[in-house]
Amino acid sequence: MSKHEHTFVDPVPAPSLSQQIESAKTPNAPGVFITFEGGEGAGKSTHIGFLARVLEERGYEVVRLREPGGTEIGETLRSVVLDVKNDQMTDECELLVYEAARAQIVHEVIRPALQRGAVVLCDRFYDSTIAYQAYGRGLDREFVRQCNHFACKGVHPDRTILMCTGGSTEEGLERATHRVGADRLELAGEDFHARVNEGFLKIQEQDPQRVRLVVSDQAKSVTSRRVFDQLADLFPWMASEEECPQRLFASLDVKKVQ
Repeated sequence: MSKHEHTFVDPVPAPSLSQQIESAKTPNAPGVFITFEGGEGAGKSTHIGFLARVLEERGYEVVRLREPGGTEIGETLRSVVLDVKNDQMTDECELLVYEAARAQIVHEVIRPALQRGAVVLCDRFYDSTIAYQAYGRGLDREFVRQCNHFACKGVHPDRTILMCTGGSTEEGLERATHRVGADRLELAGEDFHARVNEGFLKIQEQDPQRVRLVVSDQAKSVTSRRVFDQLADLFPWMASEEECPQRLFASLDVKKVQ
C-alpha cells in the first residue's frame, strides 16, 4: 500500500499514532478527505461553507460535495430517493440507491480529487448510511457495512465532524424544514430520527479518533471554532491564534439584511 492511499476501515479500531501523524498534511501533500455528519438541522451546510472559504483563501483546492449527489447521476438518484411521492420505496431499495450514488461520486469525483491533492469536504458519507439505514431503518448492520465497503472502493475519510444540535430530535427536524418542505427522509418520523441520532453517537463512541463530536448549541462563531479545533491536527495553523484568530469567525454571527 502506498504512503498516501486512502483505505476503508469500519468505525471500530482507532488509528495508530503513525496514522495520525501521517494525516497532518500540508497544501502540497496528497489530498485530505473530511466528512460532516449529523441528524437533521445540525447546521452542517453553514460550517462546511465557511471551512471551504477559509481553506480556499489559504490556497487550498477545495472540492465541496454532498451525498447523495455530487455528480449528474448522483443528483438524479438524489431526486428519486428523497422525493415524497416515492413513499412506497422499500428500505432495501433506499439503501442501494444511496450506495449507487456513492459508488459514482467516489469514482468520478472523490478519488481523482484526493489523488491530485485537493481537500474534499463532503456533506454526509458512509456513516450516514450506518445511522439512517442500519440504526434508523433496522437493516442488518454488517450487510450495510459491506455495501459501504463495496461502494467506497478503498476511500475512507481522514476526519469526520459529527454535528449535534444539543436539543431534541423534534427541534432538529424543525430547523431542517422551516424554510422548505420536508423530503421523504425528513418525513420518516421523530422515532426514526431519534434512532438515527443514537446511531451517530454510537459510531462516534466506537471511533473517537476519526469521528469528532461538535455540539452546535451556541453562536455559529463558537461552533465553527469548535470545528476548526477538531481539524487542527490535519491543519496545524488552525490551532494558532495568530493565524486563525477568533475575529475570523465573527462574520458567521452577522445577520444578513433581507
